[in-house]
Amino acid sequence: MLEVNDVSVTYEKGGIHKVIDRMSWQLETGTVLALAGPSGCGKSTMIHALAGLLPYKGSITLDGTLLKPEICSIGLIPQNYGLLPWKTVRENCLFAARIRGNTGDLEIRLTNLCRELGIHGLLDRYPGTLSGGQAQRAALARAFLMDPELLLMDEPFAALDIGAALAARDLFLRIWNEKKPTTVIVTHRVEDALSLAHKIAVMERGGGLYTFRNPWQGVPHPFEAAYRELEQQITEKVIKADEGGKKRLIH
Repeated sequence: MLEVNDVSVTYEKGGIHKVIDRMSWQLETGTVLALAGPSGCGKSTMIHALAGLLPYKGSITLDGTLLKPEICSIGLIPQNYGLLPWKTVRENCLFAARIRGNTGDLEIRLTNLCRELGIHGLLDRYPGTLSGGQAQRAALARAFLMDPELLLMDEPFAALDIGAALAARDLFLRIWNEKKPTTVIVTHRVEDALSLAHKIAVMERGGGLYTFRNPWQGVPHPFEAAYRELEQQITEKVIKADEGGKKRLIH
């Protein structure tokens, strides 16, 4: 289980600014959490804290162990996909896996993974020659080749048009279901959250958190009235979260 306990993150540039204030939540192993909410509420900050890229107060543990990149295998897909421009797709993927100490049949696994993602023919291309959708799939290949215990994705589909985003969501779910790493995704799109996540958390500025259980994770086209009702509830909560509010935690 991923456990975030009383976590606070403060920036001191131009004064003290507490982006996240004593936030707590839990995520069951092998499930997906979507973090939604208005710009500036701390979604990306939380991802960076989970990845070990930002200092924080409080504790974050994974299966009872303090979450640290040197101890736990963490896959991160940032908003710009994080591909090294001077390395090919193949080199980007293998480099990340080998840094984590992964050995064995990496080349074979990478080939099979890229075939599944539809980018096998792009392995020797450089990131600057890829479309947004291709770069996004290359980043997915790099992350999944690491066999991460925790997968973090910051707005993974935001730069894609709606058609490419839908295709990318389907690809992600297909690959994710093979290993089911514990996953946290930041998204502005409620439809992405409902498609991908078992649990959806709407963050308020300052640390408020409202969570929703989502029984439609992985369901391609749910048309039930209850689905539309949940979609509306989450959308309304995101709108209200822009105004702030009292800190709450709903299980």
